[in-house]
Amino acid sequence: MALTSQDVRRIAHLARLELADADEAPMLTQLNSFFSIVEQMSAVDTTGVEPLYTPLSAVHEVQLRLRDDAVTETDRRDANQRSAPSVEDGLFLVPKVIE
Repeated sequence: MALTSQDVRRIAHLARLELADADEAPMLTQLNSFFSIVEQMSAVDTTGVEPLYTPLSAVHEVQLRLRDDAVTETDRRDANQRSAPSVEDGLFLVPKVIE
């Protein structure tokens, strides 16, 4: 899938980037080489290959270091809402802005 100069201009417009005319040709070359790499990777048969959650797991066994799911902070909702102009049942009340 080769891109054209028009594609590069459209991508730059959608990304809200200002692309000088002198930068258009090098950007086209870079984008086309990127897509050629993606096409090469897509052509590889990965049937039966388990996905890795980290590249290191291909080299040796990696243990996930997960912390215990425990509450570490106290409930400070009342203190945090004290400065709000209007609160009801633990919720901030705001004026209606959409009719």
